[in-house]
Amino acid sequence: MAGHGYESGRLDLPFVGISTFGKRPYVADWDALDADVAILGAPFDFGTQWRSGARFGPRAVREASTLFSFGHAGAYDHEDDETYLPASVRIVDMGDADIVHTDTFKSHANIEAGVRAALKAGALPVTIGGDHSINIPCINAFDDQGDIHVLQIDAHLDFVDERHGVRFGHGNPMRRAAEKPYVTGLTQVGIRNVSSTAKEGYADARAMGSSILSVRQARRLGPEGTIAQIPEGARVYVTIDIDAFCPSIAPGTGTPSHGGFLYYDVLEMLQVLAKRYEVVGIDLVEVAPDYDQSGSTAILAAQVLLNLLGFVFAARDQG
Repeated sequence: MAGHGYESGRLDLPFVGISTFGKRPYVADWDALDADVAILGAPFDFGTQWRSGARFGPRAVREASTLFSFGHAGAYDHEDDETYLPASVRIVDMGDADIVHTDTFKSHANIEAGVRAALKAGALPVTIGGDHSINIPCINAFDDQGDIHVLQIDAHLDFVDERHGVRFGHGNPMRRAAEKPYVTGLTQVGIRNVSSTAKEGYADARAMGSSILSVRQARRLGPEGTIAQIPEGARVYVTIDIDAFCPSIAPGTGTPSHGGFLYYDVLEMLQVLAKRYEVVGIDLVEVAPDYDQSGSTAILAAQVLLNLLGFVFAARDQG
């Protein structure tokens, strides 16, 4: 019987093959990384205070990302008249950091090692969580990278110092980041409704260098005014909690909060960010696919990451 397939080569459809991020090459040897972008999975959700399930986020986002991998030479945006992420941008998938069940410190240490490996290779580290506590080891890995500013897009402040003895859960990462001498400040956008942080936590955040905007405040300012809250010349680490979005478009998360951003709200902020600032690291967290049978939350997460990467490298080319 004749061979299967077509003379013109594999179609490589989204549902075929192993689900690396965007169907990009998998690199198991972290000492051999040679790329512009390194994707790391952090399937850890022991830091959650309510609904778990974000441990399945990296796998779901990777699978969703294959939707955007039809083999075109980049993604053409007719509104911007720009082709984003051409083949010249080398993206690889590092796989997942090893997670040691019930052991936060060992698991976080393994995530930190993955981010450090990406930075050592000169690649932009992009970590897919996992709950928001995975931001803690990500920021730890920047201790020898110079000063950074953190842009957090999130429904919750995540600035609790300690609760019930817990200092490294998903309610703590922005407090832990603010304590770092190399984190010069935080811009926290999308914070709304009754948060997990008391009034004193907001005062602490502002005293430690945070600028805090709700969704409504960000919309009044617009993308330009919102991103202008970041100090000029800052090198920016971006952390995106999927619950920043309205649960009408992102129900697949452990702590949904109504009144959130819609797609273009965040897209336009990120586009302004990439044009004005150097983006040095990214994480996207809290996708819990079991709460969204449609899969649209994971698709949104994958699209936001790919768009942000497209904006970052378009800005670099133009710079």
